[in-house]
Amino acid sequence: MLTNWITKIDFIILNWIGDNLSCEPLDKILLAVTFLGEKGWFFIVIAVVLLCMPKTRRWGASLAVSLSLGLVFCNMLIKNMVARVRPYDQVEHILLVDKLSDYSFPSGHTTAAFECFAVILMMPVKKIYKVMAGILAFLIAFSRLYLYVHFPSDVLAGMLIGFLFGVMGVRIVEMILEEKNVQA
Repeated sequence: MLTNWITKIDFIILNWIGDNLSCEPLDKILLAVTFLGEKGWFFIVIAVVLLCMPKTRRWGASLAVSLSLGLVFCNMLIKNMVARVRPYDQVEHILLVDKLSDYSFPSGHTTAAFECFAVILMMPVKKIYKVMAGILAFLIAFSRLYLYVHFPSDVLAGMLIGFLFGVMGVRIVEMILEEKNVQA
């Protein structure tokens, strides 16, 4: 079956990461990185900061819409429909984080990180900010694998969904603003 094949590949990748990259300094770094994605707080703060400044308000609104889409579709719908058990519940593994109460697919941390990355990519800002957002998004995604709380396919799905919702958030806000300008 396809899901068994994907899970086998997922475990090969997870175990390679654990066997070849695990070390105390990286443990500390990736615990700090993954903390940025907890409950989406970091990305919510970014959205609020952008909303507070008139010059970036539409980008803050775009990120807020995107994060809302991710919350509803990923965390409330897809995770519960797929109900994929986390890797550490299938194979004994030393955990550096507390066990989580929700399902594994897709990665919510990764979804939020890539929503933010997608919105920042479309913003008229210096390239360095876009690069920093991309690096942070990939680090958050990798931290979920390193910490053994998500499968690679969960993270890949989170990347794709997050990027899609980021673009959708920008488009939705653009449509609303265009409609508002047409009516004015």
